[in-house]
Amino acid sequence: MNKFALVLKSLLLSLVLSFSAFAAGPVNINTADAATLAANLHGVGPAKAQAIVEYRQTHGVFKSADELAAVKGIGLATVEKNRERIQLGGSTKPE
Repeated sequence: MNKFALVLKSLLLSLVLSFSAFAAGPVNINTADAATLAANLHGVGPAKAQAIVEYRQTHGVFKSADELAAVKGIGLATVEKNRERIQLGGSTKPE
């Protein structure tokens, strides 16, 4: 019975972790706070997310997703990984 319980716990943990990977959704990079950016963009942790917010406060809103590459620590590869998640302005469609 212990093996069954261990397998069941492992399965439940796997389901929870896989769900969190799919939970990330589109994010407006011009309005989101650092926590939201970090939670929704792959390869963007708290420090990079804070850098995005600070860049936006200094330089104004992003006009394109590619402008994210100007933020220290964010490269074009990160932008490409997240292109379908990135939103600008009031758009509901990824840019």
